[in-house]
Amino acid sequence: MQTSDFSYTLPPELIAQYPAKHRTDSRLLVLDQAGLLDQHFSDFPGFLQENDLLVFNDTRVMAARLFGHKESGGKVEILLERLLPDDRALAQIRASKSPRPGGRIVVEGTWLTVEGREGDMFVLSIQGVGFAALMAEHGHMPLPPYIRRDDESFDESRYQTVYAAREGSVAAPTAGLHFDDELLSQLQQHGVDTARVTLHVGAGTFQPVRVENLSDHAMHAEWLQVSQEVCDKITRARDRGGRVVAVGTTSVRSLESAAANGDLAPYEGDTRLFITPGYKFKVVDALLTNFHLPESTLLMLVCAFAGYDRVMAAYRHAVEQRYRFFSYGDAMFLTGKQA
Repeated sequence: MQTSDFSYTLPPELIAQYPAKHRTDSRLLVLDQAGLLDQHFSDFPGFLQENDLLVFNDTRVMAARLFGHKESGGKVEILLERLLPDDRALAQIRASKSPRPGGRIVVEGTWLTVEGREGDMFVLSIQGVGFAALMAEHGHMPLPPYIRRDDESFDESRYQTVYAAREGSVAAPTAGLHFDDELLSQLQQHGVDTARVTLHVGAGTFQPVRVENLSDHAMHAEWLQVSQEVCDKITRARDRGGRVVAVGTTSVRSLESAAANGDLAPYEGDTRLFITPGYKFKVVDALLTNFHLPESTLLMLVCAFAGYDRVMAAYRHAVEQRYRFFSYGDAMFLTGKQA
């Protein structure tokens, strides 16, 4: 398949600029063996079975966007992609001219030094306070590029899942944004077990694939951890006849990366797993996800999971029915390909 196969027409007004008033107010498009169902997210528990295991990504979004200026006075916007040992960080930098190694940037009185480059990223070091303290004091939530507004105070909580625990992402695992504490409690009362993996989402998640031949695409790296406890819970769910339901494509990539050698096992480290149609899923039985950008690796993953024709038809239906798209938009629940 070619990258252009994953294009679709999306009216700009369907790109959600703000979250729904309440997390569970979103709509839910269900794609199962019977076809398409238009639902509300509050109906989601009704599509789960008693022995299912819901797997969440508990990453926490960093206030990773910083604003400063170079020694020459030029304005600079920084997106911290990943914190590194020894008070260093990997970052994207937007400026009129790219800074050179040895150049310095000041952010609210704190000096950062450009040590060099790693591909499209810059390696920064910091003087005085650490990057975590700098973000806590002066950082902004890194809203996606298709949200055409500045971040606002409510984004600090709404662009974050209620169960976020381990800081390290520059983008939210958006399928999880629809859950509130009440719904999580309701699921627990219904006997639906949960597990948590961690995958720190990088800014590459928003990038379209820029080559036509999918085999030529270089997948960005993201750090993840799947624990022995998660593996054990999956085994028990299978033994009970339950399904593994991934909340978000990041949970899918975590679990499938941990099973890359054939059997699910604990894993910690980077993944560059690129899931496209033809991939054989080893762990995940059902998927809850938001709607994704045209020609993105995430849309390709969803098509691999539920079938290209079915997913693209579902996207056309979602456009016709005026669903809200992307990070602050509505959700889909998919139960896999038809036999």
